[in-house]
Amino acid sequence: EDARSHTKVSGDVYRARSNHLYSLVVVTSAGVVVVDPINTTAASWLRENLGTITDKPITHLIYSHSHGDHASGGAALGAGTVIAQANAPATIDGVAPTKRFEGSMNLTVSGKTFELTYLGKGHGADLIAVVVRPENVAFIVDVAAPKRMPYRDFPGSDIDAWIEQIRKVESLKFDIFAPGHGAVGVKADATAARVYMQKLRSQVLAGLKAGKSVDDLARDVTMKEYSDWQQYKAWGELNVPGMASYLMSNGKVK
Repeated sequence: EDARSHTKVSGDVYRARSNHLYSLVVVTSAGVVVVDPINTTAASWLRENLGTITDKPITHLIYSHSHGDHASGGAALGAGTVIAQANAPATIDGVAPTKRFEGSMNLTVSGKTFELTYLGKGHGADLIAVVVRPENVAFIVDVAAPKRMPYRDFPGSDIDAWIEQIRKVESLKFDIFAPGHGAVGVKADATAARVYMQKLRSQVLAGLKAGKSVDDLARDVTMKEYSDWQQYKAWGELNVPGMASYLMSNGKVK
């Protein structure tokens, strides 16, 4: 059974859930702005069930980034304006963005302002943050989530660039942190996510320099002060070999 629901974040800002993934839904008097379709099933459900919160149509779709788990099924929303960062592919699951931007872009829709900021390369090449005003809600996908471990072993990631992406998030002005995965939090949760990654990096690097094996590190680097974070049991132990692999394969162990 798929878990789907709308929940209010603040004011006219909602999140739409599809299992463990979330879209952002912002209601304005001129229409609805959606960030991330997730997939065709989720986007179709969102469009069909929007009447429970508004009678306005979906007018804008913004992509947080082009990874398939968040960016599939956009056609099902029927948005006339589609926005993506400049590095996004020509089409995203068959949908061609109608507007692109490089570093930042402000979109105003009937009294709501959407501040779109490119986070640089790290997790993906086209990831953006979306801050909605006046609610001061930031929708941040994949690079960080409040009190939640990074995914498994950081597959295919440039972790140092990823840390810089979180720094970029921290430079933005917002109060409420609405993530693409996990629970809603506050801006300080972004800082906590960066500090976790830096602590993990430091401990794994020190262990590698001391000649420890990856198995030794998986046993010794527990990060137990984060044991109350979501996915600690599932992913915490995988974060260690993932970090070790990144550091070794990128020449960071000297």
